[in-house]
Amino acid sequence: MADIGTTLREARIRARIDISEVEARTKIRAKYLRAIENEEWDLLPGPVYVKSFLRTYGDFLGLDSRHLVDEYKRRYERPTDQELRPKTPLGRERERRRRLPRLGRLGAVVLALAAVVAALFVIGSLGTPNSSSSSTTTPSTAARSATAAGRAHHRRARHAPPRKPTAVTLKLVPTSSVYVCLEDGSGKRLIPGVIFAAGQSIPTETAKKLLLTLGNAGVQMKVDGKTVPVAPSARAIGYMLTPGKTTPLSPAQQPTCA
Repeated sequence: MADIGTTLREARIRARIDISEVEARTKIRAKYLRAIENEEWDLLPGPVYVKSFLRTYGDFLGLDSRHLVDEYKRRYERPTDQELRPKTPLGRERERRRRLPRLGRLGAVVLALAAVVAALFVIGSLGTPNSSSSSTTTPSTAARSATAAGRAHHRRARHAPPRKPTAVTLKLVPTSSVYVCLEDGSGKRLIPGVIFAAGQSIPTETAKKLLLTLGNAGVQMKVDGKTVPVAPSARAIGYMLTPGKTTPLSPAQQPTCA
């Protein structure tokens, strides 16, 4: 394949499209478009932006943008830049293990109630046949015991600690042009590497785990309804979001949506 920049430049010239028109249609600055056509990658904000710009520019010119991105990875990315995260989610297994203790406690209470009722029934059955008073008082005793046990279970349930959340919700509001890539814990793309303008609506997403890459700090972020400040950075910004926890990600751990 010819050079990436040459392929894009020749396609643009064949279509008789000026660089300013590409800028207006794709929202990519002209200086970045020229840097791509000249393959001056150091002039671009970073690898995440390069691949997003290649995809957008290639689609605009009617080229195979996926092939352009793959060619860029093959020629210019180091192996460590393409490391993939494990795709087998562990969240379901952890959630299943968290549920077992709760189910075990509830099962123990039910078994205890059943044992009390069964014991009272056996005691009533072994009473003297000729004693009418015994046969009439046993059921009421069993009923009172069952009622007392039920009240005790209700008190324990009322004072039990609240259940921990099992999912996390992310809401983003762009304050300037910002690149967003969002995946869930299984690697499914929820927002597949899109550049949003200021004030543009970004879908709210909920999952057991979310992996987020932002091109810059031009966004307001709320996690489970609470504002989380995004620290400005010269490079892409990444977070792992789980119920009750927001963890920064290194560049190698950030999703790329590529």
